[in-house]
Amino acid sequence: MRNSLKDETITSRILYFVLFFVTTFIELNCVHWRTSSKAPIDTSKKPIVWVLGGPGSGKGTQCEKIIAKYGFTHLSTGDLLRAEVKSGSDRAKCLTAIMERGELVPNDVVLDLLKEAILARAEESKGFLIDGYPREKSQGIAFEKSIAPVTVIIYFEASSDTLTKRLIGRAASSGRADDNEDTIKLRLKTFLQNNDLVLAQYPEKIKRINAEDSVDAIFNQVQQILDPLVAA
Repeated sequence: MRNSLKDETITSRILYFVLFFVTTFIELNCVHWRTSSKAPIDTSKKPIVWVLGGPGSGKGTQCEKIIAKYGFTHLSTGDLLRAEVKSGSDRAKCLTAIMERGELVPNDVVLDLLKEAILARAEESKGFLIDGYPREKSQGIAFEKSIAPVTVIIYFEASSDTLTKRLIGRAASSGRADDNEDTIKLRLKTFLQNNDLVLAQYPEKIKRINAEDSVDAIFNQVQQILDPLVAA
């Protein structure tokens, strides 16, 4: 009995050390990705546009219209992370380990994914739409430091009441019972608190769009911002 317990203890310790070394290797690999490739990007002919707006503001629809007219490349950090995880790369293993622990992906990793995506499409793209990023002031500062200065920020602005009504309607049509009015209001409150700090950093680059209007009327506002930019 004692020998059996002793063997189990030894096996448990071996497994612990194996898991420890595997986790350490993954984390070190993650650090390698986070610290590589930091040179700024020249965007004099490839404008970078941050597309910001609360949930329900309609920025997704407007991004589609911008892509269709201007040929800009649409980049979403969520899409990039999901694609990287599916790739099975060493970095994917790092990201999977982080997510399985319930932790947030380090911003440096997100920035590397954005930068790599921009570089990969730099030749054919006419510009870049960074959708829903940055979400915090520190992310905006880091983006401009490690990638490139933002050319213009398009902010789709709508009242909390309007966004709440849109999200409640969307939740009802999609059957998402978890998206009730209380959770929606909490999401909007968190967004607005962080977003206000982001916008305060760039008073000269913000272009506010009235997102309470019709889709076509909103896009007319967008064109007034982008037409001169593209022409220049």
